[in-house]
Amino acid sequence: MLGSQAALLALFAVAVPSVGAQLPPSSWPHAYPGMPSGDYSPEWQSYFEVTEPLPNVTWDLAHSYAGSISVQREEHPNNTLFFWAFEKENGSLTADSNEPWGIWLNGGPGGSSLLGLLYENGPVHIAPNTSIYQNKYSWDTIADYVWIDQPVGTGWSTADQEGFVHDEEQVASDFIGFLENLVKVFPSLKTRPLHLTGESYAGTYIPYITKAYFGLSDPPVKLAKIAIGDGTLGSGPTYELLPTPYTVETYPQLIGYDPEVFEWFREQTHLCGYDLNLTYPQDGPFPNLQNVEPTDQGQKNAFHLKKSDSARSKRELLRRGRERYSAEESLGTLRKRDLTGRSNGTIDSWYGCYTYDAMIDYALNYSYPWSEHDSNGFDVYQVPDALDPEVPLDGSPFFNDPHVVAALHAPTSNPWVGERNYPFLGGADYSDPSVEPMAFLTELASNATAGNLSIVIYSGNDDTLVSHRGSEVVIQNTTFGGIQGFTRKPATPWHLDDGTFAGIVHQERNWTYVLVKGAGHLIADNNPVSALVFLREFVFGNNQTGLVTDSGVIGGEDPALAQDILLGQEGIYVGSGTTQSTYTYPSATIAAWESFIATATATGSPAASA
Repeated sequence: MLGSQAALLALFAVAVPSVGAQLPPSSWPHAYPGMPSGDYSPEWQSYFEVTEPLPNVTWDLAHSYAGSISVQREEHPNNTLFFWAFEKENGSLTADSNEPWGIWLNGGPGGSSLLGLLYENGPVHIAPNTSIYQNKYSWDTIADYVWIDQPVGTGWSTADQEGFVHDEEQVASDFIGFLENLVKVFPSLKTRPLHLTGESYAGTYIPYITKAYFGLSDPPVKLAKIAIGDGTLGSGPTYELLPTPYTVETYPQLIGYDPEVFEWFREQTHLCGYDLNLTYPQDGPFPNLQNVEPTDQGQKNAFHLKKSDSARSKRELLRRGRERYSAEESLGTLRKRDLTGRSNGTIDSWYGCYTYDAMIDYALNYSYPWSEHDSNGFDVYQVPDALDPEVPLDGSPFFNDPHVVAALHAPTSNPWVGERNYPFLGGADYSDPSVEPMAFLTELASNATAGNLSIVIYSGNDDTLVSHRGSEVVIQNTTFGGIQGFTRKPATPWHLDDGTFAGIVHQERNWTYVLVKGAGHLIADNNPVSALVFLREFVFGNNQTGLVTDSGVIGGEDPALAQDILLGQEGIYVGSGTTQSTYTYPSATIAAWESFIATATATGSPAASA
């Protein structure tokens, strides 16, 4: 379980810029003995090779290479990206080969991909007591895999103080510059099929990188597939606010199985214009979703969704909530907002259209077990995790060990930081000024079709931060292969090697959508078995389950899965640091809810049908 929010804030506070604050200090790569003096070439392989033993790694770790490589930004020679590359087999990264390879990017913006390596899909993992252990489900068991800290200034990647990126166009330009140098060191990577994968805010990075790739006459790599998990492809309202009632229906424990509260969420979703009707294929583009601020005088300054303050990271969302709670607690009271009976046909003055905040507030105030804790007990990454406190997500004991720093040829100018609130120099308050990828996905899809590039969008069913519903909206709003969206609603089950139901898959016209059961925002952490099977079968493999053909859908379609939600688990994990018990609501409460929801979802929103 990841991330005591208080611990995370303490860990990252030194690196979070705010209005008027100074930028993080300059950093630069470290020149270790034996560094070649010329341009990047295969001669650098021996320099980047990891040969020194890593502390507490007691097993035979896969052969790897690590270090800093320039992004070739003019006037910023210290701007580099840090990589750690693991071989599937000894010598496979340097051999002349046609085998595919992969890149992993975390999000943030400002999250180190090495944090993903250490907690999600890399071969080295860290336990709550900071001991190191082997991850048998590491993604380098499928292909040669490279974890890259980016943009510049993230994790161990270095940047001059005035060299942080201005926008996503510069993110992409830097990344292409890095790849040009990487393939000079490992020449076979230029022609081997690249699978570019990532999660969360990488849902913004990867489309911009792909867009830049298609603009090159001689790209440095052969991009074959992109795979984006729980990604920020759409606008803030699309991935944060629109999905709220679907999250509540997936996990009605969040509202204590209360039908009246559910009706409030549905009504507010309709009044805010978020109840989009998904058709297959889609019958036209969706309108631009707008947000409505609270009109209650006491709440006007409590929310304000903007790029620099949206739920693009768990840290930022909970910081926003804590600011409200701390202000209220300083008055000696914690103001509560009971939503029962408040449906009255108007947008709520207290929340405006911030339905996601309303959901979290309600759970923390009224729904057991979350109501027993403060905001630290609500995990926006994974609904059924109500541990308080949680185990902090902190890789610094490992990465800042001097032996690890030296072994990985890492910079010594600044310590490794797992996540910082990235300072985009081109945006107000250091926010990202770039338009969301959904604005150009149709153009990107056309280029992908012409270039035979496949696109995979996947989601963890237990994620509230970037819910699968928002990703489905993005898909249905995109034209690919001459048709807008999928032509059939995803309803095909996929399974693990032992036959266990793993979720839903759908494939059409070189696009794949996968919903992973029993996983949240960090799929490979929550459910490593499903994550590895997904990667093997649908990213690097050619599993055609869910593929629409002229004769039907391979693997069939289950009408029970052709719904807007996949019901979550009944049990909610409770404990301090580790799961000590699982709480399940009384069977009579659940049965009453099931009776209500069967009718409610069949008839649609009262406001919508009025």
